[in-house]
Amino acid sequence: MWQPVLMINGYLISILGLAMIVPAVIDLGWDGRTYSPFVPAAIITVFIGASLFVGNKMHIKRITLQQGFLLTVVSWVSIILLGSLPFVLSGYVPTYADALFEATSGLSTTGATIFSDLDVLPKSVLLWRAMLNGLGGIGIVIFAVALLPFLGIGGMQVFQRENSDINEKFMPKFSYIAKRILLLYVGFNVVCTALLYWAGMDWFDAVCHALATVATGGLSTKDASIGYFDNVSVELVITIFMILGAIPMTFYIVMWQGRDVRNFGTSQVWAFLKILIFYILGTSFYLVFTGHYGLMDALRYSSFNIVSIVTTTGFVSTDYMQWGGGWVSAFFIIFALTGGCTGSTSGSIKILRWQVIFSYIRRSMVLSTDPNRVLPIKVGNLVTNVGIISSVFVLFSAFMLSIAVFTVVMALLGYDFELAFSTVVACISNSGPGLGEVVGPAGNYHSLSDAAKYVLSFVMLLGRLEVITVVTILTKSFWSRS
Repeated sequence: MWQPVLMINGYLISILGLAMIVPAVIDLGWDGRTYSPFVPAAIITVFIGASLFVGNKMHIKRITLQQGFLLTVVSWVSIILLGSLPFVLSGYVPTYADALFEATSGLSTTGATIFSDLDVLPKSVLLWRAMLNGLGGIGIVIFAVALLPFLGIGGMQVFQRENSDINEKFMPKFSYIAKRILLLYVGFNVVCTALLYWAGMDWFDAVCHALATVATGGLSTKDASIGYFDNVSVELVITIFMILGAIPMTFYIVMWQGRDVRNFGTSQVWAFLKILIFYILGTSFYLVFTGHYGLMDALRYSSFNIVSIVTTTGFVSTDYMQWGGGWVSAFFIIFALTGGCTGSTSGSIKILRWQVIFSYIRRSMVLSTDPNRVLPIKVGNLVTNVGIISSVFVLFSAFMLSIAVFTVVMALLGYDFELAFSTVVACISNSGPGLGEVVGPAGNYHSLSDAAKYVLSFVMLLGRLEVITVVTILTKSFWSRS
């Protein structure tokens, strides 16, 4: 059971180790340092990865469901642990909890950070944070469109229809999807980098912010995030690419191939765009009505920050907690729980699942007054089956239950309800900023205790892996199978 899991895991770890060479070159070449923490980190990581790969090398014909669950959780955990090595060896984090939190935030594309003075960090560390976002983003998309349908989690079985493959063809499908998504993903990053440079950023900031934008990761090189630049063109470019990153990558591939896109993909994309417009216009009118901004500034700041939270990116251009009282907290929680599209780099519950939930509720209301009516549950042009509906509701229930449980855990660690609840929502939805002065858009997670950082690191991973994936391997029945 373990051999293919360890082999693939070794391959992924080796890629992570090779990626560490880039910031090492920045240290030794660009900054002229005589020592780089990325060199020993790369050696250790590549050694572990190569050992696992060579020691378990085999021809993989198929992956079982049990192996699929193990591969998902084991690979993410091991990559996060090894991805934290450069932070530990750099000496810029006081505790391992900080290093783990930062690595988890980067790879899960959450965008929360423990660094309170980014301006003094070396370029290699800043680049590594951005690279973690980039690596996490591509990993998330492939995980969402190749592994989740195979595991039957969260209604993602729909992607089996789009790719016309069955479970036994997992490996060929994985290779087919990965190559096309990687090409598209790299292309988006290159274009975004060029446009950010044109908009006024230097090349280094442009590369780092492009990696964080397309991945909807949100780790900036500046303490004030995008607000540091105070540049409308920069905000416009990032807004566009946050939206592009929150749309399914398979949607672009299907369009490029000239295939029919009148399915779940199109339906959720249009719903996602309509929801964004509704959120932005509603918030803009409020900001104008209350005298916070003129119309153009209201549209500028509401557009950027709402797109950032809905797509679970986590960039901020202003402290939106200054916009009002309790309503800001309530609505930004709603924005964070909305999410982007399934099969994208964004986190949270996501639009497709909300469509299934509301379609089911609407059907139940109709049947309550007309029980003999035959009314299928449709999303877009496709009728959802019982398996998809059940899968969505199980994930939704697990998601909400996790928020409740870990809010209580954070409260037991001594934090008030607003901070406990908002940090858990921000981390499990992978949206980044919480609420209030401590972890809000103007704050960071540095002041939280080590215990809280360990808890929230687990919550970020839980949300990124769609909750059920992690919970399943923690059950006794999973390990009782032969």
